[in-house]
Amino acid sequence: MNKHINFTLAGLLGLGFAHSALAHATFANDPVKVGSYVAATLQVPHGCDGKATTDVEVKLPEGFISAKPQPKAGWDLEIIQGDYQKAYDNHGKQITSGPVEIRWKNGDLPDDNYDTFVIYGKVAEAGPAGLAFPTVQLCGTDGEVAWTEIAAEGVDPHSLAHPAPVLKIASGEAAGHDHGAMNHDAMDHGSMDMGAMAPADGASVTIGDLELTGGFTKAMLPGQPVGGGFITIHNSGHHDDRLVSVSSPSAGEVQLHEMAMQGEVMKMRALDDGIAIPAGETVSLQPGGLHMMFMAVKEPFVEGKTVNVTITFEKAGTVDVSLPVISASGKKN
Repeated sequence: MNKHINFTLAGLLGLGFAHSALAHATFANDPVKVGSYVAATLQVPHGCDGKATTDVEVKLPEGFISAKPQPKAGWDLEIIQGDYQKAYDNHGKQITSGPVEIRWKNGDLPDDNYDTFVIYGKVAEAGPAGLAFPTVQLCGTDGEVAWTEIAAEGVDPHSLAHPAPVLKIASGEAAGHDHGAMNHDAMDHGSMDMGAMAPADGASVTIGDLELTGGFTKAMLPGQPVGGGFITIHNSGHHDDRLVSVSSPSAGEVQLHEMAMQGEVMKMRALDDGIAIPAGETVSLQPGGLHMMFMAVKEPFVEGKTVNVTITFEKAGTVDVSLPVISASGKKN
């Protein structure tokens, strides 16, 4: 029996591009190797006869395992778990079940805009024709576009009226071989990793009664539009202060966010009023909790580099901090 896991998140930035009324839903990826991990990027170019897309439902093909979808601003995220048809090796461990369908729900993608929906996972097995991901766009309760037709062997998918998006396989690749895949830990999208611990990186910076230590951010996947930033702030004074804003030349905008589990629902919200720094206490911005969210990142953060930020406090003032970029997994080499 399938299991449903629901997430409700807000605060990530959607991407808008030009309208293409006749285009199919497709993947933006180059051909991938069997055995590799990939951020499969589904392109949704239009709605239903002028109506806005409110739901995107993607069935995962057999052979695409350990899937993790990227959350989107203003959309609920539903992950349907199920059994695979066979067992697959994943880093020496046999797995027989996992996500089999991803649903982004209750959103609002106008017909004249374009957006992408990302699912990270491992291509454990695939034929030369690639992996087809049957996809349905819902436009409220009175509109639907189904990209669900899968081409039979020898049939050109372009000959179909509503072809399912296909993740193409690199020439010469066949099912079931591991080719030095990308570390699966790379799927930690900034602040989305609920379990990672903040490493003690970053120089200590003092402004007034506040000491800032352990700052860092994480390497990003190519095309990833957002990243997370983390730091620990200790207030040694006798008066409360407040972190009110952050800016960076590396991003179009930096927001302050809070992530928290409420039952089985993970919620993330922007903190428009900032973050309180009580007198005599320490506040940690860390994965899975309070954090900085870098929006519209100009270039993906690269491990070993730094990201400069300007942090403004209500009373202590403004201070510049350089955040070292560590691995996407949150681990130091």
